[in-house]
Amino acid sequence: MLLSQGNAIHILSRKPTNKNPAVKEFGWDVENGNIDERSMEGVDAIIHLAGENIGAKPWTKKRKHTIISSRTKSLELLCKVIKTRSDSRVKTLISASAVGYYGDREDEILTENSDPGTGFLADTCVQWEQSADLAAALGLRVVKLRTGVVLAKEGGALPKIAGPVKSGFGTILGSGKQWMPWVHLRDAVHAYAHALSNEQMEGAYNLSSPHPVTNKAFTENLAAIHRKSIWLPNVPDLALRIALGEMKAIVLSSNRTDSTKLQNTGFNFKYQFLPEALHNLYG
Repeated sequence: MLLSQGNAIHILSRKPTNKNPAVKEFGWDVENGNIDERSMEGVDAIIHLAGENIGAKPWTKKRKHTIISSRTKSLELLCKVIKTRSDSRVKTLISASAVGYYGDREDEILTENSDPGTGFLADTCVQWEQSADLAAALGLRVVKLRTGVVLAKEGGALPKIAGPVKSGFGTILGSGKQWMPWVHLRDAVHAYAHALSNEQMEGAYNLSSPHPVTNKAFTENLAAIHRKSIWLPNVPDLALRIALGEMKAIVLSSNRTDSTKLQNTGFNFKYQFLPEALHNLYG
């Protein structure tokens, strides 16, 4: 989408492939603090999306360190390069963050002014955002998008949730009352572009549909779009705690986020309601 708007794109990758002639790829090694500084030439803005997948592996002590450092060290490395290059023209940093910032808050309506929660996900997001704020200390405009569950068929959480439902074995997790802030991929992409072009935006914004739903409602809507029924009993909290350990927070935390602040910047969600978002994705 950014290319279609006439932007020139540089990509930082651990393994540059240069398969797409429309973009330029450059290498970096975050753990060792190495980056191809040619990547910064002519760059006006940075969109930071780097970070290890939180749900890919169990949260061992080593894994937790990797999840946090992949986010914080990469931002610190970018800020270091910006600070040391006398010819840097970077004015804006758009950084991903997540609704995990708020922890498990049951039915509390969460705005950007709400305090951070507790637990590993909240700690990760707090450190993530603090590293992004290093760019603000350098005089950059910093926008942090606290993103909900991004709905896309190509990857992320949706295929993992939809798989059992499509096969007829979908079920509600825990009580089903936990709130799931979600956002359609199209709206997520457009929100990042909106933050890039809207120079009045600064600070944290909740990036999730104006109408979050509970896990029960999400599962039932997903079943309806696939013409399936939810006949299995809920998976008890205790079973999830035993199976997932601390990672239970990914599926049991309740985040009832409010996106009014983002909408007040002039951003309009195309998919505000879950049924229409799922219909667009699955037809």
